[in-house]
Amino acid sequence: MRTVLITGGTGSLGSATVRRLARRHPGWHAVVTGRDLARTTERARTLAAELNAPVTPLKLDLESLDAVRDFAQQWPTRDLPPLHALVCNAGTQVVTGLRHTVDGYEVTFAVNHLAHFLLTNLLLPHLSAPARIVFVSSDTHDPARPTGLPDPHYTSGRELARPADTGDHPMTEGRRRYTTSKLCNVLTAYELDRMLGPERRTSVNAFDPGLMPGTGMARDYNPLFRFAWRYVMPVVTVLPRNFHTTCTSGSALAHLVADEALDGVSGTYFQGRRPRRSSAESYDRDKAAELWRSSAELVGMPALAEAR
Repeated sequence: MRTVLITGGTGSLGSATVRRLARRHPGWHAVVTGRDLARTTERARTLAAELNAPVTPLKLDLESLDAVRDFAQQWPTRDLPPLHALVCNAGTQVVTGLRHTVDGYEVTFAVNHLAHFLLTNLLLPHLSAPARIVFVSSDTHDPARPTGLPDPHYTSGRELARPADTGDHPMTEGRRRYTTSKLCNVLTAYELDRMLGPERRTSVNAFDPGLMPGTGMARDYNPLFRFAWRYVMPVVTVLPRNFHTTCTSGSALAHLVADEALDGVSGTYFQGRRPRRSSAESYDRDKAAELWRSSAELVGMPALAEAR
C-alpha cells in the first residue's frame, strides 16, 4: 500500500482522481485535505464507502503558512503507508478585490503557489522513492492559447506576494493574478525537477486539467456567472476543445500519479494525458530561479534556495 496526498482532495477534481485511482490503480491510500475538517471528513467517508478503499481526511488551511508547517511537522506521526505521491491540486481565484492571507500575502498567489511550494519542500524528506509530485496548473498560463482570461504578468515573487493596486477592474486583476499563479506552478515544477535530478528518483510534472465547468473555481464570481458555470457551461464539455468533465480530468491526473508507463518521466507539462509544450515564458530558467529564491524567503526558509 502506498499513500498519495491530494490537497483539496474532496473537491470536484480531487474526488474524481481518488475514484479513478481506487478503480484502476488499486493499492493506493488517498489522503485528502481541506480547510473545513468536518466537511472534508464527511466527503472522505462517502468516498471510502463508495470505493471500499482507504481515504483519510486531514485539515490543511493553505491560507496560513503556519498551518502548512504544522501539517508537515505532524506528517511523520501519522499512521499511514509510505508517501509516494504528492498532488498540489487545491486552488482559488479571487476576483472581487485585493485580499491578503494572515501572512500578509495576496490570496491567489499564496494559496496556488506559496503554500504548495512550502508544503512540497517540507514533505520532500518523507517521500519514498520512486515518488511523483504533480503541480496542477492550467493552460491559462499560456498567452498563446485562447482562454478568455488575461495573460499572466510575472514580475517577481515578492511583487506577486504584495501587489500594488493597479487601478484596473478587480475582475481583470483577479483573473490575471490567477493566470500568473498557474505560470508559477509550471516554473516551480521545472525548477524542482532540475534541482532534484534523476538520482533522486522523484518525478515532478505539471498538469493542465482543462476547463471544467461546474467545479467550485467560480465561487468568487457574481451569481449570474456562478449559475452559468454550474448549470449551463457543463454542456460545452462535449465540444472538441480543452473542456473536460471532472471524470475525464481526474482519470488523466490519476494516470500521472500511478501509471507505470510514466516511470522516469519528469519535467514535463501534461494537458490531460498528453505531454506538450507549456508557454515560452515557463522555460525561462532565470525567472524560475528568481521565483524559487523569492518564494523561499517569503515562506521564511531562505535555506531552501540552496538546500539542493
